[in-house]
Amino acid sequence: MPAADRQRILTQTRRLKMARSAHAYVRGSTRQFYAWLENSPADLPEGPPIWICGDCHLGNLGPLADGKGRVAIQIRDLDQTVIGNPVHDIIRLGLSFASAARGSDLPGVTTARMLEGLMAGYQAGLAGDFDRKSDRSNRPELIQGLLARSVRRRWPELAAERLDRDRPRLPRGKRFWSLEPEEREGLTALLRGVDLRGLIAGADSLSEAPVRLVDAAYWMKGCSSLGRVRYAVLVGLRDGKRTRLGLIDVKEADKAAAPRSALITMPRDNGIRVLTGAKALSPHLGDRMVAGRLMDRAVVLRELAPQDLKLEMARTTQREAEAMARYLGGVLGRAHGRQMEAEVRTGWGRDLSRSHSGALDAPSWLWRSVVELVSLHEA
Repeated sequence: MPAADRQRILTQTRRLKMARSAHAYVRGSTRQFYAWLENSPADLPEGPPIWICGDCHLGNLGPLADGKGRVAIQIRDLDQTVIGNPVHDIIRLGLSFASAARGSDLPGVTTARMLEGLMAGYQAGLAGDFDRKSDRSNRPELIQGLLARSVRRRWPELAAERLDRDRPRLPRGKRFWSLEPEEREGLTALLRGVDLRGLIAGADSLSEAPVRLVDAAYWMKGCSSLGRVRYAVLVGLRDGKRTRLGLIDVKEADKAAAPRSALITMPRDNGIRVLTGAKALSPHLGDRMVAGRLMDRAVVLRELAPQDLKLEMARTTQREAEAMARYLGGVLGRAHGRQMEAEVRTGWGRDLSRSHSGALDAPSWLWRSVVELVSLHEA
């Protein structure tokens, strides 16, 4: 497909995806979220300036493998990461829970309890008292099942999902589009300039033969990121008489919509910004990424691991929804808390506890913000 025709199709696809459900709209409306935040009269607390996800919704959480294949639930997408106010991640995740609850036709009281669970889990994660070995039997069933599925997955499952059945090639069609000559040249130059062996899991134990480009295609994927340059690159590494394949995701790192702290300097290059934020918030992902430049655009690269999965929370029960909110609140709290000194963590946790309302065991600013945002999205 000619590059000139892509933007029209990407824009149309993004609109269709966002129209499918309230939760899909929330996922694709990051800029609208921060526009509301800028104009909102809500009196939000100012947390310690740390790396935040910037787009912390349910679809951006899930199992991730580290470089040794160990799996944990962490943040999957750091396109919007900035050094900012941790409150923004809490509200964004709370909005995502509320939208998921409405999509499952759960009563309004469930949303309130999910927000309470979110804050209880967040504060436990903030203190480091989260998901210890002795507690793992208390994980929500959905999380237990997803992690069990993740650790069982291997390369053949990923290849069956992404590659042609008959040969090592990315299937051209709805998701993968042919490259223009200058794109292939740019990708070749990019891959030549990064440590591909360091990106591919287990490559250090294989031969010293160079990594070669087997196939590459433009990749139509995501929702809020549609329209930004993205490529799938199939690479091969010789292992004796066989070739070990790896699939690299090359994704443009554009300017973040999330407001950043004026107190701390961030990397000016957006690829390095995303990489640095990923290492701070989601080390399983960040330690598998590198930043680079492709045709004068900032990009980040990572190998797609078979264990990396997306979290789905569709048609859930009230009990499951409340358990999920508490657990994922803990994931976010730990991602934030690992960046803070002990005194800062304690102080931030104390500030959050003080802002609880009498009727709701969650901050009043969180409840008001989520209610306003749900109303805005349904208008």
